[in-house]
Amino acid sequence: MWTIPKPRYRNGLGADEGETEIAVNIGGVKVMLFGDVLNRYPESRLAELVNCSNQNYDVISSLCDDFDPGRKEFYFDRDPDAFKCIIDVYYFDEIHIKRGICPICFIKEMEFWKIDQSVLDECCKSYLTEKEEELKEIAIKVKVILEDMEVDPAVTRSDRCQRFLWRLMEKPGSSLTARIVAIASFLFILVSSVVMCMGTIPELQVMDAEGKLVEHPILEAIETACILWFTLEYALRFASSPNKLRFAFSFMNVVDFMAIIPFYVVLTLTYLGTSAMMELANVQQAVQALRIMRIARIFKLARHSSGLQTLTFALKKSLKELGLLLMYMGVGIFVFSALAYTMEQSHPETLFKSIPQSFWWAIITMTTVGYGDIYPKTTLGRCNAAVSFLCGVIAIALPIHPIINNFVVFYNKQKVLETAAKHEVELMELKSGRGAHSRGPNQEDAPRKRSDPSITESNCTCRS
Repeated sequence: MWTIPKPRYRNGLGADEGETEIAVNIGGVKVMLFGDVLNRYPESRLAELVNCSNQNYDVISSLCDDFDPGRKEFYFDRDPDAFKCIIDVYYFDEIHIKRGICPICFIKEMEFWKIDQSVLDECCKSYLTEKEEELKEIAIKVKVILEDMEVDPAVTRSDRCQRFLWRLMEKPGSSLTARIVAIASFLFILVSSVVMCMGTIPELQVMDAEGKLVEHPILEAIETACILWFTLEYALRFASSPNKLRFAFSFMNVVDFMAIIPFYVVLTLTYLGTSAMMELANVQQAVQALRIMRIARIFKLARHSSGLQTLTFALKKSLKELGLLLMYMGVGIFVFSALAYTMEQSHPETLFKSIPQSFWWAIITMTTVGYGDIYPKTTLGRCNAAVSFLCGVIAIALPIHPIINNFVVFYNKQKVLETAAKHEVELMELKSGRGAHSRGPNQEDAPRKRSDPSITESNCTCRS
């Protein structure tokens, strides 16, 4: 594996005579290095230092922080732990980032020592990419926070009203009023869902002129009030959206629209359609289908619940595990239903009439539900049932841990990113305040810096 000799240090044997040797002091850690090893990467800082060690002091000072001519020692005010990783490239042609070192800071160290990132091992590159994506997410969060905080006097009054409405309807944490609106919307969703369920209770229904059971007028009035709130909320959010097209095709906004539109379609078919048209069976079925679509309102809760949003993203990350679960269950259902059908054919009162009918038995058995509407009556069939539900328990339990782990990791990551973003905003405000104090009250350049959410290694999640 090791194609390049291991490091040689001063141990009494010494180096070959005539070989260039330098002493570097990295943050208080002294290391002896040899020129032939460092020249394997001639464009690196240490190789340049070896090749110019006999030149003037100005060239040397441009390559290191300090130099002791008497001891012939070069001083660098850098991280010694990172240097221990970087020095491996001269001996092994690759670099591994040790645990506990921030990869963003490590890249800065590599740039200082003039080592190309291509020498990083693949595992370290993927780790670095993950951290860079986290920094991008932090930058986006910081930008959103700054947009909420800044007040640009050049913006027109209509734009200010649009921003105010957008923060009021979309960002509950921006103000007390926005939080009240979010709570009110949450309560309307709950009330609407409860009313939809209560409207199906026969004791709470009334007879119409044709003798059919319909929803109670009070429940219909509450339903109408909730729909009016949802409509007003959707209209205000759409009007204040900075990107109307993106807003219209967003998944959660599509859910909101699908929760509203059935009410108006039913209203149109009921009150604007002719009586002959309403007597058609297809129209009545369409009205019932649209009423059932009201259950989409419950998904509106995800807009006001960070936990539901985290669960959604965790499930997206776990599509592979869910696919494996479905594959295991599908194979098991097919195998055990076919075995059950074959084993139960000898019984005169068998409940397994066909393999497709046996699928239902296999599903409720492997998922440990067991309604009891279909069950085996032979000894072999019961043994097959025992094996099937044991396999079902194992198949369901296997992917549960990765899914839970993805949820926990994503939830903790979001918390860390939000904390890092707030920390970055506070740091930027602190720097802006110091800058304004140093320039004096007549200079107003500090607020401009707040609008530039530049992200560096200072707010990397490794430090959070």
